[in-house]
Amino acid sequence: MLKWVWVSIVVVLLDQLSKWMAVANLEERVPEAVMPHLNFTLAYNYGAAFSFLGDQDGWQRWFFVTLSFAVSGYIVYWLKKLDRTELWTAISLSLVLGGAVGNGIDRLISGRVTDFLDFYVNFDLFFLNNGHFAIFNIADVAITIGAILLVVISLVTPAEQDA
Repeated sequence: MLKWVWVSIVVVLLDQLSKWMAVANLEERVPEAVMPHLNFTLAYNYGAAFSFLGDQDGWQRWFFVTLSFAVSGYIVYWLKKLDRTELWTAISLSLVLGGAVGNGIDRLISGRVTDFLDFYVNFDLFFLNNGHFAIFNIADVAITIGAILLVVISLVTPAEQDA
């Protein structure tokens, strides 16, 4: 099912192009309203999801670069082992792969991930900051969609019975 790697390539290209456009056109931490509940807000993440380990002194850069490319290698291996009937698994893995490579490229080149998609709601909840959840990017969206699809597939696909 390596034929689905083209999905990963599209994700990486869209991710890198959108990040380049964000850096070229936005000021850091200055929201630009796009539509209700969506701003473009340039932010940099030196850690992982939700800035996990972002306050460290730099070792996390190489840890996350290594992790993203190790996970990417495993996903390629997994894709290669998939049966032709596992279409949605291949698409899901390709989305995760594209996102991992997109964010891995950022960390490798600049030591940080560029984020700019800022969805929000107009009320404050205990886990939201004035209605803002997190700022993220196309790679994060692809990883999230791919991971959700993998969970759904695992829930609806019957497990193989041992003979």
